[in-house]
Amino acid sequence: FLLTLLLLAVFMKMLPRDGGRAFAVNGALSAGKPRGAGIIFVLSFVFLAFLFLPLSAEASIYYAMLVLAMFTGYFDDKAAKPWSEYKKAVLDFMIALICGITYVYFHNSPLQIGIFHMTIELPVIIYVILAIILIWTSINVTNCTDGVDGLSGSLSIVTFGSFFIYSCVHGALTDNSYGILIFAACILAYLTLNASPSRLLMGDAGSRALGLFIALMAMQSGHPLIFLAFSFVFIIDGGLGLIKVFLLRFLKIGILKKTRTPIHDHMRKNKSWSDTQTVFRFVIIQIIVSFCFIQW
Repeated sequence: FLLTLLLLAVFMKMLPRDGGRAFAVNGALSAGKPRGAGIIFVLSFVFLAFLFLPLSAEASIYYAMLVLAMFTGYFDDKAAKPWSEYKKAVLDFMIALICGITYVYFHNSPLQIGIFHMTIELPVIIYVILAIILIWTSINVTNCTDGVDGLSGSLSIVTFGSFFIYSCVHGALTDNSYGILIFAACILAYLTLNASPSRLLMGDAGSRALGLFIALMAMQSGHPLIFLAFSFVFIIDGGLGLIKVFLLRFLKIGILKKTRTPIHDHMRKNKSWSDTQTVFRFVIIQIIVSFCFIQW
């Protein structure tokens, strides 16, 4: 926590500046703020993980992919013209493919559906495909949720805590599980500067890396489907917007025509929620959902 806080204070002025989001609610208020702080807290986490956690070939690949996801987001944050959605989609696919192959290489690729107390053995190719879908979804819904001061970081803390407690409850705690706590400490340091009104923003550099890490936690838990519960608010807030755009762009089907997406924009614009109300209420919803599924 202290290391990340120090690094943020020292390097904050070197980060690219946000240009303000034209279509986001109160997006103009972000103009001029340092953006891309994810590069600092992600690198801080990776450094500490290498320093204090057991080092393995599998973990090293995941850390490399985490840094790659962070850099793809950072260079997008820094670019004068945002990268195209298709370019980012290809990069997400490559990262997801490498992570999926890595997991099945080091494990037997079982998909455990904890809610039914069943274990389903899947063919390697099927597991890799499902892993790609999981990772791509997690990266993008987390990225879409990053539009309110403190929201994405606060939800990530709840999700991280949910996975850690889940590991404790089910006796699946390992040395690498403590990486969750290290990353959470780094994010908490960032949140001290990102709480509304924020002084800096994580940008895609942070949100994309957080999404990847959440997907990896789901895979490592042995119960990938628990992602649906522990990332429930991420999925609803960011996922509905992705579905809405996909259906309209490729199938010419319009849904949620009276609902702004991401949902946090709808709540602030249409329901007059403040930023603080949005963060607290979304976090409370996620805590309740996680609590309901922690034993399953």
